[in-house]
Amino acid sequence: MVRKQIVILAAGCALLAVATAAVQPPDAAYLQSFEKWKAELVDDLKQNWLVLAGLFWLKPGANTFGSASDNAIVFPSGPTHAGVFQMQGDEVSVEFQKGAAAKIDGQSPGSAKLQADVTGKPTVIEMGSLRMYVIQRGARLGIRLKDLNSEAARNYAGPMFFPIDMTYRVTGTFVPSDGKKTVDVPNVLGDVTPTPIAGEVHFKVNGQELTLTALSGDPAKGVSFVIGDLTSKTDTYPGGRFLDTDPVVDGKVVLDFNRAYNPPCAVTAYATCPLAPKENRLPVAVSAGEKYDRTHGHH
Repeated sequence: MVRKQIVILAAGCALLAVATAAVQPPDAAYLQSFEKWKAELVDDLKQNWLVLAGLFWLKPGANTFGSASDNAIVFPSGPTHAGVFQMQGDEVSVEFQKGAAAKIDGQSPGSAKLQADVTGKPTVIEMGSLRMYVIQRGARLGIRLKDLNSEAARNYAGPMFFPIDMTYRVTGTFVPSDGKKTVDVPNVLGDVTPTPIAGEVHFKVNGQELTLTALSGDPAKGVSFVIGDLTSKTDTYPGGRFLDTDPVVDGKVVLDFNRAYNPPCAVTAYATCPLAPKENRLPVAVSAGEKYDRTHGHH
């Protein structure tokens, strides 16, 4: 009888240990790592996205630009008539007005051919506090404008997050792609791009079997997702959130939804973000990661 009680007691202790482990708070090392990651997230937003001051799609032929209202492209500041962007097919060049004080790579050319961002080395034009370069999205070519004196960057209050919940840090099984499968990924412009996938991750959240499709990345370095879940209707960005992982090890990968974060479109109207494909719209609420302020954010 005593032995039976000991067995029951031991079983009870084991269950308690499992329950305690399941709700164990994050340790100091995790919190430190999380805060470092969040600081890098904020720095990226301030350096690259909150400073965006415009996105102007080019029309074939001449596109005049400057701060005067009679330009085809009206900048919020800078010279009144800065020059002309010429778009011929998929090539863009620029001719500057005298006195525009424009620089490319520290030089002051009168004109130049412009490389788009898809080349990996866009030609950046400097004009006072303004920075501009060509972006290509599908068949569209446009000018992305940054203002280093951006009020939005200066006044950014920082991201809002759910309280850290370690039940949303799970280990999944990674199934690599055969290189043939694609997923249709929509973006905020209404384009849909068939995108080759890196693989799939099978995992459980709160006992429910789920699958996410990795849209990019190298398993040896880490893969990335655009995900939606039931909180997208209430507490998180409607178009979905981004999630990156550490490297896949022995077919296993950690999904830490505490580090799910908003796309740049949540803070600026001038980004062109992918949205969560239907394959990555989870039928559960993932109450972890970055929240979204529907009253002040961009849709």
